[in-house]
Amino acid sequence: MPAPITDLQAILLGLLQGVSELFPVSSLGHSVLAPALFGWHNLVSAQSARHSFFLAFVVGLHVGTAIGLFVYYRSTWFAFARSLVRRLRGVRGAGASTLWRLNDPSMDANYRLLLLLVIATIPVGLAGVAFDATLRVLFAKPLAAAIFLTLNGVILFVGESLRRGHGRHAQVVRLETLSVRQALAIGASQSLALFAGISRSGVAMASGLLGGLSHEDAAQFSFLLATPVIALAGLYKLPELFGPLGHGVRTQALMGALCAAVAAYLSVRFLVRWFATRTLAPFALYSVALGLFGVVYFA
Repeated sequence: MPAPITDLQAILLGLLQGVSELFPVSSLGHSVLAPALFGWHNLVSAQSARHSFFLAFVVGLHVGTAIGLFVYYRSTWFAFARSLVRRLRGVRGAGASTLWRLNDPSMDANYRLLLLLVIATIPVGLAGVAFDATLRVLFAKPLAAAIFLTLNGVILFVGESLRRGHGRHAQVVRLETLSVRQALAIGASQSLALFAGISRSGVAMASGLLGGLSHEDAAQFSFLLATPVIALAGLYKLPELFGPLGHGVRTQALMGALCAAVAAYLSVRFLVRWFATRTLAPFALYSVALGLFGVVYFA
């Protein structure tokens, strides 16, 4: 009996996942549109099912993407770990509450950023557990994905326009001074990515820009936040890959995960340099163009 997913499909979907997860153009939207555009009918019907082999396969892609991100930011995450250990040793006599007191002058920048990432993960994590399956069944369809991809482009355009509108009068916020409210807003905005076509990194960057971050810092926070969000989502659903739904796709999931890891590493390496001097505008234009094409094609 042939595998539900071919080796070629696994490789292409893995590469597509690794690129589109970091580029602000929606990995979920592309994973819905690509099979429909390529005529991969064996995958189209499985995408919006509540339980299917395709969902088990995607678990592998998410884990691979998270690995690629972690490898790129490994020195940052090791610095976070060292800061956490130092903090735990330093608060033995001061009480556990000092672990999350952001206005504590003794808190170093790495630990503070780690704490903000944990805080920002909470809203998107809760939204994913509560609504992921329902929204996927309702909206993981080509026409819906095309509509939301168009909306993704609009969100990126709006974020850029409002940021430029503030101009030189805008308050510049650095990652070192990001507030809890701003971190929560960025994390909550990522919940929109539960709709296939809305980019997790895109809405996080747009939210960061509106909060006063530079393009470089908004991208940095978005990519660091993506690592635990994607990893936890993958690990939460990992039993699906090793359960009955994973029969016949585990080898393909491994192939796809390796491709996703390499693609994610190369993508974040490119984008970190891109956002040091450039904007979201090209990705907004791409999202609108592909989204409108999909609306016409699938209508």
